[in-house]
Amino acid sequence: MSSLPIWRSRPCAFDILPATTVRHAAVNDFVFLSEGTTNSVCVVTPGGRLIVNTGLGFEAPVHKAYFDSIDRGPVRYIVLTQGHVDHVGGVDCLRDPDTEIVAHARNPWQQADDLRVQPFRSRRAYFAWAAAIDGKRGPQGGAAPVQSRPQPTILVDDRTTLELGDRRIEVIACTGAETVDSLLVWLPAERICITSNVFSALFGHFPNLVTIRGDRYRDPLLYADTIARVRDLEPELLLVGHGGPIVGRDVIRDELVRMRAAVLHVHDAVVAAMNAGADVWTAMRDVRLPPELEQGEGYGRVSWSVRAIWEMYAGWFHHHSTTELYPVPYWTVHPELVELAGGPDRLAAAAQAKVETAPVEAIHLAEVVLTAAASHRGALEASRAAHRRLLADSVNFWETRWLEHMIRRLEAALARSTST
Repeated sequence: MSSLPIWRSRPCAFDILPATTVRHAAVNDFVFLSEGTTNSVCVVTPGGRLIVNTGLGFEAPVHKAYFDSIDRGPVRYIVLTQGHVDHVGGVDCLRDPDTEIVAHARNPWQQADDLRVQPFRSRRAYFAWAAAIDGKRGPQGGAAPVQSRPQPTILVDDRTTLELGDRRIEVIACTGAETVDSLLVWLPAERICITSNVFSALFGHFPNLVTIRGDRYRDPLLYADTIARVRDLEPELLLVGHGGPIVGRDVIRDELVRMRAAVLHVHDAVVAAMNAGADVWTAMRDVRLPPELEQGEGYGRVSWSVRAIWEMYAGWFHHHSTTELYPVPYWTVHPELVELAGGPDRLAAAAQAKVETAPVEAIHLAEVVLTAAASHRGALEASRAAHRRLLADSVNFWETRWLEHMIRRLEAALARSTST
């Protein structure tokens, strides 16, 4: 295994930007990459073009303009590597009247699942992506194009081959990935594999087995199987969902071996902790990757995946407290705790004292006060300071965006408390 690890030399999640301006690259003389919230790829052949993923609705005109500047041949196929909106949203812009839409056999299920809880997930994801997507307009300054909801015309449940011009393109289904409807696009003659976000958003980083915005749990063992499937193709070039190509058979193989071993290591450590009688919080604290399996944690985190694996096996009841069984949240007793502790000022001072050494505990204490007295300045200030302390050490996209979101909320509450 090489000593890379490759994630240290690649863009991070904070570099993921929407395609409001052209950011593109010629991978070779027939494959072209247009970057956005998820990369779009165009394969040019004498028989027409194949496009892999289309971006969000407002990004698609940018992708289209770039691809059309390279070649004006008909778009014969659009391949959707998964059903998330940043992959399918621009289909209507990029398709031609006779374009075949290729997707996993479970793509209709995935799109229906996303649509079913769209208001819920949109609200929960907004804090992370608002700055990137708010106020986007079409290329002529009109309203932003709506999101496409494409109906696939070719469904792949295992593997299918597309012959296009002088290219043979294989589309391979995999279930252990970011979604249950993920596809790989494989050009066997050139040994190019287009994986997009099959491995989660950032290649070389530990995956999100469930995101904090809210998703279905992702099975780590099936994920490991998918990594093995790509490894066994022996690609010489990978095109992933974010950032430029990854080049070199040995580099790719070593990274895939490392990624698979890391996921299996965490899975097996969680299972061992469960069987040994540890609780989930102990496992979240203690399960770590050894240095030789180092992964980035810029999008997912090992500790979050520990909890995801635990709950995938065990569900929501942690056998910690009888109160978990009833619809009475723990914060209903916070006002009484504040009174018993001698009042909000005392607890707020205790929270402030923990900001530097135990910021999460400081937030716990501050939230006890704020349940009873939502505008208490001492508790608001302690919570803000604790969030800032955590933010100073954060390298994870989701954690950072959440902490920033909470700091803004706390500052707004402080402003209101001053004005009243």
